[in-house]
Amino acid sequence: MSMAMVGVLAGMALGFAGYFGGFGAFVVVAVLGAAGFVAGRFADGDLEPGDFFRSRDRGDRRR
Repeated sequence: MSMAMVGVLAGMALGFAGYFGGFGAFVVVAVLGAAGFVAGRFADGDLEPGDFFRSRDRGDRRR
């Protein structure tokens, strides 16, 4: 399934949740969708838990 189709399905789910359940349902669906996305990235091996806790080396170190 292409990422465009996944985006369409996610948008439709959020639209239905917002229409039928109100703003609270919209937020719940959005948060659970984001959590599912992150869990899927972990399952695919694209993310590691350390990616959230490592500092970025931007080259502007303070002396």
